[in-house]
Amino acid sequence: MNMASADEPRWLSDEEQRTWRAYIHATTLLDDHLDRQLQRDAGMPHIYYGLLVGLAEAPRRRLRMTELAMKAKITRSRLSHAIARLEKNGWVRREDCPSDKRGQFAVLTDEGYEVLMRSAPGHVAAVRQAFFDRLTVDQQKALGEAMLLIAEGLQPEGTGADLPWLR
Repeated sequence: MNMASADEPRWLSDEEQRTWRAYIHATTLLDDHLDRQLQRDAGMPHIYYGLLVGLAEAPRRRLRMTELAMKAKITRSRLSHAIARLEKNGWVRREDCPSDKRGQFAVLTDEGYEVLMRSAPGHVAAVRQAFFDRLTVDQQKALGEAMLLIAEGLQPEGTGADLPWLR
């Protein structure tokens, strides 16, 4: 075996390069499309909408801040900034955790829930139009399975993982 070849990167094939660039192109455009729709219709960026959804789906519409960061796949610093903005809008409030003086809960307020309920139909329509309506059922299933595999590979079990919500 030639040692020089072992040090060579595994370059992407033409087909892999095409797939990778199509993925980057599509996800960038989709993120922008959904962000603009939510800004226009609800006055919030896509990340805020996701936080409101996460809280709405939680028991008693509340989550520990660390759990919400994990659910949203964002750093704790980014979450703290977003929650501060949502608090300013009156859509979320923070509550101290009685069992852990360092911990806090984010709680979806009634006003935040109403904003979410008003903005959800337009957002779902945008997601459906931009994403699901363009794919067959088989393509949706294959894409979902592929994305789950990729996500699982990027979230190693155990301590020491460099994941956004741990930073």
